[in-house]
Amino acid sequence: MDPLAPLDAAMMTAELLSDPLHTAALLILSPPEEAGPDFVDALYRDAVTATAELDRRFRRHPHIGVDTAGLWMWRHDDTVDMREHVRRTTLPPPADRKALWELVSSLHSEPLDRSRPMWMAYVIDGLTDGRFAFYIKVHHTVVDGVAGLKMIADALTTDPANRSVRSLFATTSPAAQPAAVPSARRPPSLVRASLTGVTSGVGLARRVALGGLAMTVGHFADGTAALPLDAPYTRFNGRLGRHRTFAGVDFPKSRIRALAHTADVTDNDVLMAVVAGVLREWLAARGELPADTLVAICPVTVRARDHVTDEDRQANLFGLQLCPLGTDLADPAERLTHVHRAMARAKRQVAQGGPAATMLLAAPSIAATVLPPIMPFAPRVRRGYNVSISHVPGPRSQLYWNGAILEEIYPVSTAINGQALNVTMCSYADRVTFGYVSGRRVIPDVGSLIPLTEQALAELETALGTTAEET
Repeated sequence: MDPLAPLDAAMMTAELLSDPLHTAALLILSPPEEAGPDFVDALYRDAVTATAELDRRFRRHPHIGVDTAGLWMWRHDDTVDMREHVRRTTLPPPADRKALWELVSSLHSEPLDRSRPMWMAYVIDGLTDGRFAFYIKVHHTVVDGVAGLKMIADALTTDPANRSVRSLFATTSPAAQPAAVPSARRPPSLVRASLTGVTSGVGLARRVALGGLAMTVGHFADGTAALPLDAPYTRFNGRLGRHRTFAGVDFPKSRIRALAHTADVTDNDVLMAVVAGVLREWLAARGELPADTLVAICPVTVRARDHVTDEDRQANLFGLQLCPLGTDLADPAERLTHVHRAMARAKRQVAQGGPAATMLLAAPSIAATVLPPIMPFAPRVRRGYNVSISHVPGPRSQLYWNGAILEEIYPVSTAINGQALNVTMCSYADRVTFGYVSGRRVIPDVGSLIPLTEQALAELETALGTTAEET
């Protein structure tokens, strides 16, 4: 057995006290023109009978007990019954997007079984125009969002004629196999390792101190940084409940890029500003918009996109930053400028301090947000942040799965008590998708966020002088 990384072990412990920490992706595909009526049947049959060796991440599960001295360890499974992990579901007609979102909401509500590899996949057919969907759910200790999308991109192909695409779960290279157990170190090596550890600890403390100073300056100088307890209490800071809700929407990437070019900001800044506009309108319509700005917690990845290093093979490789969203600003253009400055500061912080330092800096805000809902009587006081927002860059080229066209990729991420709304965007080919995940008791009408997303995007286009027709 191998020990879990510290962050992964913390996630497993937190899950025992709070909510499931799995993340998912929903792929929507169209069969090739020559496909027969049994095309989806064949894909499912191939998935459950695949003989290719599974990636090691999909044939191990976390374990803690007396035999591990109370530590989380990976227990490797010699055999994995694919029929326990890959299921088939057919939606009854008329199977529109609303029906698909409801099915995904139900599937995402179910926790993963910790006694076996923590992943599940569903082949879903019955969609309009012959389309079908593939929903894959994995625990966050298995892969993070960036690694998960890279796994999908690596498994699929850009060749529409390729009919021998391997399983999404198959190993890709010898590097994906379990590493050999290192031999015992000699005393000089242990001394050097200890000195390195001490030096690293001193460097980390220095980066945390400098990061805390920069965060304080950013907070008081221009409001682009958030201190612990800066976020006003909202319904997103309450208990999530057992049932999840999901809805998604997609847009041409050209609309996002036109806005970014006009405002001289990044695509990610535009996406963040759109979400800020959605939250402002949704809360205002219910008389719940706080006078102070909402604050988002944003994973900032330090994972390489175009090549894989040994460090990139870790399950989770990102820093965390708090971003004031400017929801107290009525002008969409002014809100975008505010978000741009806040995100630029956040990226500098992670680049300069590293993920470990930013995690430590965010820890008080995380504790102030996710711990109160666990208490029997949690006061509705200020929190560390209100919502989790992230943007995961997906494949840049059109992909195919044994001839089927991958049309859309929707991220279906993690919501927990105190952080009861997660918004994740994913760019793929020439489209950008938004995935909203919450709880039924928090946002019962999650579908209402879809037209608000179009409204917020259109308001930005009007404010900056671009239009959908021009882009």
